[in-house]
Amino acid sequence: MRHDHLISAKQLSRADIDTVLDRAADIARSPPDVNQYADTILGLLFFEPSTRTKMSFDSAMKRLGGTTVDMGTVESSSVKKGESLADTVRVIEGYADALVLRHPSEGAAKMASEFVDVPIINAGDGAGQHPTQTLLDLYTIRENVGFDDLSIGIMGDLKYGRTVHSLSHALTNVDARQHFISPESLRLPRSVRYDLHEIGANVREHTGLDDVLSTLDVLYVTRIQRERFPDENEYRQVAGQYRITAELLADANDDLIVMHPLPRVDEIAPEVDETEHAQYFQQAHNGIPVRMALLDLMLGGETQ
Repeated sequence: MRHDHLISAKQLSRADIDTVLDRAADIARSPPDVNQYADTILGLLFFEPSTRTKMSFDSAMKRLGGTTVDMGTVESSSVKKGESLADTVRVIEGYADALVLRHPSEGAAKMASEFVDVPIINAGDGAGQHPTQTLLDLYTIRENVGFDDLSIGIMGDLKYGRTVHSLSHALTNVDARQHFISPESLRLPRSVRYDLHEIGANVREHTGLDDVLSTLDVLYVTRIQRERFPDENEYRQVAGQYRITAELLADANDDLIVMHPLPRVDEIAPEVDETEHAQYFQQAHNGIPVRMALLDLMLGGETQ
């Protein structure tokens, strides 16, 4: 795997995916005892709130033997004074060996990468891409059900969901059958549908889950993202339309896994947590070995 920056899941070939996931599996089985990253610093630039992504990158770098520097909140940084993103990344580039960037504007990571010489990893850019979430999602799928003859349902906010946009592209590398389930107003954006069509993705769109649930190996649920809606009334019209319950899952395959990038609101009932289908907490935990593997590969390491 040889990328200066990781901006989009579109960059990832099947070979790239296998390389990261294989390294992550090795790390999960036998955590590396490394010293080569003792002087390595990872810069964390989060212009939006984050729990799992920020903390798992912080933990991943430290478990590799390195350390992190954190920009902190926008309110406590020079961004509050009007500093541009370009200036921010150029300054923090001097403090760190790689940068992890989350920003509310789609395309921000791509733009920032043009101003720095250290690797930038996109940790989410508005409603655009979230490639490291995609890698840990793929790892969770591979470890539980494998990629052979994979049928996956992706349900919820497909319009604004960056995790969905990233994952849908990556799934074409494993020839998955993708079923997109959403209200009409939250369908995949036209640009994403066009890209998937151009690369020959096997996709179907639905407004309800009932017709496809029994055919799925994976049900990937996303929340309706209130913060992405330009109109509060638009959000209210679709909020709460889908809810996964233990009763609903009685009609699913016994081996079905339910995933969610988290945080959830009310789209998965707490009772589902106690079923064998639930994988979303393990999915979040998988962010550690996957991001350790990615950092090791992008920083040029050979941890064993």
